[in-house]
Amino acid sequence: MNFLNVELNPIRVALFSGNYNCVMDGPARALNRLVAFLECHGVEVRVFSPTVVEPAFKHTGTLIPVPSIPLPGRTEYRLALGLPKRLREEIRAFDPTIFHLSAPDWLGHAALRLAARLNRPAVASYHTRFDFYARYYGGGWIERPMTRAMMRFYNRCDLVLAPCDSMAKELIAQGLRSPLSLWGRGVDTDFFHPGHRDTAWRRSLGFADDDVVIAFVGRLVVEKGIHRFAETIEALEQRLGRRARCLVVGDGPARESFARRLPDARFTGYLTGTDLARAYASSDIFFNPSDSETFGNVTLEAMASGLPCVCVDATGSRSLVTEGVTGFLTPVDEIAGLVRRLEQLVTDAALRRTMGANAQRQAFHYRWSEILGEVLDNYCRVIEERYAARPLLLKPWREKRAPAAFDIPLHAPEAAESRRAAL
Repeated sequence: MNFLNVELNPIRVALFSGNYNCVMDGPARALNRLVAFLECHGVEVRVFSPTVVEPAFKHTGTLIPVPSIPLPGRTEYRLALGLPKRLREEIRAFDPTIFHLSAPDWLGHAALRLAARLNRPAVASYHTRFDFYARYYGGGWIERPMTRAMMRFYNRCDLVLAPCDSMAKELIAQGLRSPLSLWGRGVDTDFFHPGHRDTAWRRSLGFADDDVVIAFVGRLVVEKGIHRFAETIEALEQRLGRRARCLVVGDGPARESFARRLPDARFTGYLTGTDLARAYASSDIFFNPSDSETFGNVTLEAMASGLPCVCVDATGSRSLVTEGVTGFLTPVDEIAGLVRRLEQLVTDAALRRTMGANAQRQAFHYRWSEILGEVLDNYCRVIEERYAARPLLLKPWREKRAPAAFDIPLHAPEAAESRRAAL
């Protein structure tokens, strides 16, 4: 044990992110929500991340810009260039109790080196399958070297937080040896709810009241499986003998090519707030064709909105969707299977209602307060191990800790009962 002259109350977290407010995506939303939660519970946080002149949204907490350049080929994102001396001195002055790294980029590596020099523990949260993305951009040959490099990074950390059990198992299979826990994602079930269904809004988009609308929500980029979506819808239309009714919510560099393949779909662009909640609830089926998810926030939001979900059987989705209960999981690239499941839901209104109700009930088990509280629990455990001291800020909002998420899968019905009983 290392006994350091560190004041453990309040805990001070230095968080490093490649994207904190430049682009509204799943990782950025999760990190902002985490910072808000930590500060509400007496934790001091400093966020170090690239910034842009016109951020995508108003961030939470104290954000300190780091040098960056536009990411080649995806200029909406920024590539952080590390930590210059000025920022290293600022971090030393902040005197963090713990480092939180959200990506194995240059910034993450620089922060990990600094944590080692300062003898501070480092926790890494896994958000994005950067190595997996390579296959979508003609770089399949570099996927395995990237995976090995990423595992070397994560294996230098005191703890790795995976977003779901299926992703955790994948990381172990890839060679992760560091201690592993879960930081799942939650959903606001008061906000995402079937009650937001709006028939007039559907009509304004050209949908008839009896149309069965299949929704896609997400960034319009190739790694989200948009071409798999288009191919499946084309095959579905041939099988049905009529056009399928599709709603596409989101934007991105692949929008134009996606729209060409789905000329009858309705594209809303990027939606937020009540507009997004209305779009989910005004749809009838959610189709997530992505095999690159680490969790699948959009799938959980769709479930909370009462939609049955058809997803490819891949990380993220398989931890959310219960086969035959809240939706269907189909092997990746088995287009015929996706078509069959979508046709089954399109033509069976009773099945849609049953699965949608099941999905909504299951979404209630993903409570942000519990999930974010587990992150703080993990911080405290790492701090205890490093400093041989117990932080004073240890679950003031709950006397008894819930079972570890990795031991009880969040998507299992019995898991929710166990988690409630632990409160």
